[in-house]
Amino acid sequence: MHAFVDESRRNDTYLLAMAIVQPKDLSRLRKHLRGLLFPGQRELHFKLEKPARRRFLLAKVVEFGIRVDVYRADCRRGEEAARQQCLVSLADDLLDNQVRRVVFDSRPGRDKLDEITIRGVLGKQAREERVVYEHLDSTSEPLVWLADIVAWCYGAGGDWARRAAPVLGNVIRLDRP
Repeated sequence: MHAFVDESRRNDTYLLAMAIVQPKDLSRLRKHLRGLLFPGQRELHFKLEKPARRRFLLAKVVEFGIRVDVYRADCRRGEEAARQQCLVSLADDLLDNQVRRVVFDSRPGRDKLDEITIRGVLGKQAREERVVYEHLDSTSEPLVWLADIVAWCYGAGGDWARRAAPVLGNVIRLDRP
């Protein structure tokens, strides 16, 4: 399996979403996602889309039949601390989900922190299980957009969360006392 990870934030809640995609679906889904761009548009960034377009895009994502797990943490003590808390849990789940490649939306200047955390959690298992992880700009990897879309919808709650429910997998709450 391949996983594509992006973040979102709602008030004091930090969300890290992981879209899980079967290798046989990678090319097809990339092509479909790129086909959803307007002329001149380089990426889908859900929070920048208008509501009608969001509904259209989410309906397309639901048709893809993928699964997106969401990790959530309280970020009142800092967004980076919340991200790393989510990342520890996500990295723990990689092997259980048979993920062998993980792509994170790049955050220039902060990607190294993710690498340290993943290496700390997986250790030599990453080599033994041949888990590869990398950071790419979301303009170069459309499958990261899946995580962005579902994280935004889950964070928005209400009708958006209801519409995203068919592709929402596990919600891992790390923000409980």
